[in-house]
Amino acid sequence: MFWSKAFIPTLKEVPQEAESVSHQLMLRAGLVRMLMAGVYSYLPLGWKVLGNIQRIIRQEMDRTGASELLLPALQPQELWLKSGRNKDMGEVMVRFVDRRGRKICLGPTHEEVITELVRTLVFSYKQMPLILYQIQTKFRDEIRPRFGVVRACEFIMKDAYSFDKDEGGLETNYKAMHNAYNKIFSRCGLNILTTEADPGVMGGTVSHEFMAPAESGEDVVGVCPKCKFTQIFQEPKASDCPRCQVKLDKINAIELGHIFQLGTKYSSAFAANFLDAQGKLKPIIMGCYGIGVSRLIAAIIEQNHDAAGIIWPNEISPYKAIILPLDVAQTMIMEKAQDIYAKLDELGIETLFDDRDERAGVKFKDADLLGITLQVIIGKETLENNSVELKLRSNNQKFIVKQTEALKKIKGILNG
Repeated sequence: MFWSKAFIPTLKEVPQEAESVSHQLMLRAGLVRMLMAGVYSYLPLGWKVLGNIQRIIRQEMDRTGASELLLPALQPQELWLKSGRNKDMGEVMVRFVDRRGRKICLGPTHEEVITELVRTLVFSYKQMPLILYQIQTKFRDEIRPRFGVVRACEFIMKDAYSFDKDEGGLETNYKAMHNAYNKIFSRCGLNILTTEADPGVMGGTVSHEFMAPAESGEDVVGVCPKCKFTQIFQEPKASDCPRCQVKLDKINAIELGHIFQLGTKYSSAFAANFLDAQGKLKPIIMGCYGIGVSRLIAAIIEQNHDAAGIIWPNEISPYKAIILPLDVAQTMIMEKAQDIYAKLDELGIETLFDDRDERAGVKFKDADLLGITLQVIIGKETLENNSVELKLRSNNQKFIVKQTEALKKIKGILNG
């Protein structure tokens, strides 16, 4: 992609409305723009990052044997009355009456909808275990949207649901989801703390949260400096480690994932039953597993940035390389830059070509701000020496390589 044809509205100054580092950098790097409080448009770079995150999630979910579907965002409120959560959700739920007089809500989550669906399609123990998941937009009327996409009214979420004939099957699927989440967050370049959690309005018994340490995090996690025991911090309770009796360190964090062993909370309410091997009618045993997909972008930036801008982990970077011809008026420089661009394209390496007629300093600053994995710099001096300068954004390490070796070096860097 040529920069002149892309839509990358970078900003030099820090926007006044930005409350956190991730919010500042998402705006400055041209990833998002706010339409109104808690509602954001994803610009091309932001959408590419989201796509990379979703690709990783799909790969790891599919490896567990889960099947992807898509559920409606519009939901009849009667489903929520049946589960008893219509009152629990309070004013967070976006409700309205359509022209037919039907009471509708915009889905803040989909336990009710998936249970109603499975109730009509799963009848026998032979149809389980079953895991279904989706990646979809959710809606919540947040009283105080904050930190950009971290606490928004419209956000993208991955939610999965497991259906089993017994508790043993639920345990197996729960562990599989737990492991998949660890792989997803690791591939996204995130350091994660896992804590036991209160199921809250979701219901069930066992529950775990996946927290990303970040200065802007609204949650506080207690971590034992000795044994690394971790739990949600609650004043004045739980201030000491129950194992070591030493004071817990308090760490701000962003909640990125939450998994629950729901048991029969929803299947009993919706009469989602099955016939077991003995022909007895039993409620399906359920689990649910959520990841805040759009939140992941903010968390990744919070943990991967420096004073100059974003430092994308390689799998998340919107482009793998950015080519920087330092003087577009020089024919030789542009020819060499276009030659390298064409060869990278042939290799399937997504590359951004900065063909703008801008000063070198502007290009360097924008390249650092965008955080693309590798910078390929072509200037008069390197060209005269039949060389190319490479800069790795993660640590700003630079390499001067011969033009004949450039492609081999680039592939080696990007392939790790």
